Amino acid sequence: MRRPSWIVLAVCCVAQFMLQLDVSIVTVALPAMRGGLHMSGTSIQWVVNAYTLTFAGLLLLGGRAADLLGRRPVFLAGLGIFTASSLIGGLAQTGGWLVAARGAQGIGAAFLAPATLALLTTTFVDPAQRRRAVGAWSATAASGVAVGVLVGGIVTDLLGWRWVLFVNVPIGAALLAVATIALAEPAAPLDRRRLDLLGAVTATLGLAILVYGTLEADRRGWGSAATIVTLASGAVVLAAFVAIEGFVAEHPLVPLNLFRQRGLNAANATAITVGVAQFGTYVFLSLYLQRVLGYSPLQSGLAVLPAGVATMTGSLLGAAVIARLGPRRQLALALLLPVIGLFWLSRLGGHATYLGDILVPSALAGLGFGLSYVPLTTSATARVPPEQAGLASGLITSARQIGGAFGLAAMAAVAQAATRHHLPATTNALGIGYDRAFMLGAASMLAGVLMATLLPGNADQREPGREHQPRAAVAPEER
Repeated sequence: MRRPSWIVLAVCCVAQFMLQLDVSIVTVALPAMRGGLHMSGTSIQWVVNAYTLTFAGLLLLGGRAADLLGRRPVFLAGLGIFTASSLIGGLAQTGGWLVAARGAQGIGAAFLAPATLALLTTTFVDPAQRRRAVGAWSATAASGVAVGVLVGGIVTDLLGWRWVLFVNVPIGAALLAVATIALAEPAAPLDRRRLDLLGAVTATLGLAILVYGTLEADRRGWGSAATIVTLASGAVVLAAFVAIEGFVAEHPLVPLNLFRQRGLNAANATAITVGVAQFGTYVFLSLYLQRVLGYSPLQSGLAVLPAGVATMTGSLLGAAVIARLGPRRQLALALLLPVIGLFWLSRLGGHATYLGDILVPSALAGLGFGLSYVPLTTSATARVPPEQAGLASGLITSARQIGGAFGLAAMAAVAQAATRHHLPATTNALGIGYDRAFMLGAASMLAGVLMATLLPGNADQREPGREHQPRAAVAPEER
């Protein structure tokens, strides 16, 4: 493998790690942000929600833009927006300023994330090399959420909450410098079709409404009229999006024939279940450690770190194991580990010990999450032609993000309902609530095991269009 290809891999891995780190690093600093900017309990939640909404809602547009406008320019634009908005957020003087900056970070992330994976899948054309590259990319992405909890605790305790945003600035600036040199210009002219703006608006709006409704359901109640109307509105807008893509758009944002591929559909459905469990697991484990066992943010981050290391290890192992097991078998076996680990965590109650009750099951769940990344990614992208690599990348990333947003809201609702039900009869009410949240995560992973059985048995073997793949270090953006 020529050296420029590995530079591309390093750039993509660091960029994806930074995005995933940002998902969780801010959560640890929320109390300090609330006090520093005098934000209310409701408004502080939008520091997280603004990023989630724009990230998840614009991923499809970002993936399609990478296909039509070129992966290199979309990568650089997304990285520039993300880095600049991190600096602006760190300088925030009001809550509204911070929330707006976090929304801008999500916009940059939505264009950057699918471009990283599209660059890899078009740069590494040999199946074995692609598996190794995707394994390294998956390892950094999978560990970012867990490592963010640790980094957030350290940075907040030692430097203050602003540095959880400032930390992105030197990393982003260095990546921009390297990427400008390492990512080559396309070797052939692009067919610059117009982006399907109507499809982009309806897809983004529909996903954003659904994510917003799910996030707000924790406050309003799942059975409230406001929640039902919001979720129904999102479903209607997404139905309109499907109609536009099938019957109206000349150059659709998401060609519906893409969904004729069984591997892509099964991978995205499974990715949703993984997103539900993984993000919620790290957040609720951190909350349990702090609110039930009395850990500090730094202690909590250190306690969650073994799960992150297990996730990274699983991703690296997954790249080697998949050649023997195949994606379907590996994914099904991998997701059984979080089923066991999360069911174990659902028995914690209010008097657990870290070494006896938390370390092993959390690491077991982390290992399973890591082992799932490579088969999910390869199944979603292996049979996709190179001109749709960005779109497929956006779909699988969007599936994880949407699953994470839905899962976190659902787990919060279940935890709060269980806690209220057991108060004031028991002093362990909070622990029981978190137990129910972990049980929901285990159920999601069990659904993921069933979804994984729908994957083709050889999804990583045949790669149509490979004969059209470019031989350059960075693929031409050919139509």
